[in-house]
Amino acid sequence: MRLEQLTIGYNVVEGVIAVGAGVAAGLVSLIGFGVDSGIEVAAAGVVLHRLLSELRGGEVDEAAERRSLKFIAATFFALAAYVTVEGVIRLLGDETPDASPIGVALTGASVVIMPWLARAKRRAGEALGSRLVIADAAETRLCAWLSVSTFAGLLAFSLFGWTWLDALAGFVIAGFAVMEGREAWEGKIDCGDDACG
Repeated sequence: MRLEQLTIGYNVVEGVIAVGAGVAAGLVSLIGFGVDSGIEVAAAGVVLHRLLSELRGGEVDEAAERRSLKFIAATFFALAAYVTVEGVIRLLGDETPDASPIGVALTGASVVIMPWLARAKRRAGEALGSRLVIADAAETRLCAWLSVSTFAGLLAFSLFGWTWLDALAGFVIAGFAVMEGREAWEGKIDCGDDACG
């Protein structure tokens, strides 16, 4: 539960800063990064709610867990759609945004924090035998990759003016998001060593 609370707190701060800095600089990728933070908050909120219900003595409701997995899958699909549209706009657009040192610093911090958080959630999910926590860990791992691509794109733009790098990385991430979303939708989350039964 502490990992989910940390996820929510960090992503609220990250999202507010990213959207604000993205709007100020005219960087669609940084705004998208902030939108992704909102998706992560929503998914972590669902997982935290389910964990609190179980802690209070509620039985594990398989139907409720399937609905929660489908919600997480939908967030993957929404993220995939967003980064794809964002990438097309970036490639076809002719506007040149401003550099954002705040965006570079924020995404650089997330490159360190998000992979750690994803691994910690994965371990907790395996220990609990919870497909829902493991699905949320997969979403956090995706957010880590989005942090890397956004950081690389912002840094390359700041140094060389390469606006296309972030768009291309976004297409790769969109493919990964669709794959992870399909697995969550179908309930085929890999729990490792059959931890989920």
